[in-house]
Amino acid sequence: MNQAEVSKLVSQLKTRVNPRLRKFRNPKGPEGRLDKLRKTVTALIKHERLELNYPRADEARMYAERLISDAIRYGDTHRTTMEMADYWLVEKQLVHKLFKVLAPRYENYNISYTRLLRAPRPYPGPEDEKAVLELRGNPYPPLLLTTPQIKILFIIYF
Repeated sequence: MNQAEVSKLVSQLKTRVNPRLRKFRNPKGPEGRLDKLRKTVTALIKHERLELNYPRADEARMYAERLISDAIRYGDTHRTTMEMADYWLVEKQLVHKLFKVLAPRYENYNISYTRLLRAPRPYPGPEDEKAVLELRGNPYPPLLLTTPQIKILFIIYF
């Protein structure tokens, strides 16, 4: 078996997967925790940008990356990939979006398919840390300004 064939067998996620224990618990136990993660991954595929607590966003990002990676690698004819998409996507019409819209969009990407940004904290208080989790190439305005835009804003205001 040569190296090209082995690389097809091993998933190559383009984001770092941290094996540490997350601060994401649910009163309903592990089943409730997975249910929340499934709803989060479904909402990310549906809306392409979410604002939520950082621990949940960090963990949901890994599952979304794996789902998109397998959809690109194996396509919609692979039984295991279809079962995984059926499990993680609560709304079944999003399976079509995953394979027909997102997989072609990301097939030539050499970076991660998602972006995780820390949301600014309002006033320091007991609130949890918030994050913005989004799919790259979404139709929304960018959250990060590039350098030329910052210069233009600086010139306009001053």
